[in-house]
Amino acid sequence: MGFLRKLFGKRDEAKGPPAEPPPGRDYTSLPVFKYHPDPISTGAIKKDDASCDCCGQSHGYAYKSSVYCHDEVDALCPWCIADGSAAAKFNAIFSDSHPLSENGISKEIIEEVTTKTPGFDSWQQEVWLSCCDDACEFHGDVSKAEMKAMTKEQIQKAFEDDGLGDEIVGRIKEGYEPGGSPAIYKWRCKHCGDIKHYADFT
Repeated sequence: MGFLRKLFGKRDEAKGPPAEPPPGRDYTSLPVFKYHPDPISTGAIKKDDASCDCCGQSHGYAYKSSVYCHDEVDALCPWCIADGSAAAKFNAIFSDSHPLSENGISKEIIEEVTTKTPGFDSWQQEVWLSCCDDACEFHGDVSKAEMKAMTKEQIQKAFEDDGLGDEIVGRIKEGYEPGGSPAIYKWRCKHCGDIKHYADFT
């Protein structure tokens, strides 16, 4: 969770009483996340009976990835993330805002990504990519088949290293495993459809 965990630190205070979930919530289907369209497939949200630290209820799904806040948060339901309840209760964010703000993305979009969108675990520090003046959709680790199809230029760009030669690129391709190190994450622009990648490693 990188420097943000150190920045926020931890407190020993109690989390306080669970927040009352807003009336009219539809628990028959998962909420739609504009910038993280399939959090089940990416592993950000899993089938889990853990009680949500925000609303105190269990609805069969839980988010247990990055939460940057003072309190120790173990699990959040997707609904409390989607409507901003969890971020408001714990004064929390789920992703680092700096990469988006550095690229001139609007405050409204940054707020949507950091406070109402499931984050993801990365080896060092997650970086949310952007394109066409908007945040990109996160689609998780590339598959082994997708990795094999990536060009040298795409891999160089993912690693932000134009000096990666054919031998190193070949070794990266050969040894790649989704969820391993290095991790290669896939992003899609919501406007032009461009596929982008970002690499992180131990």
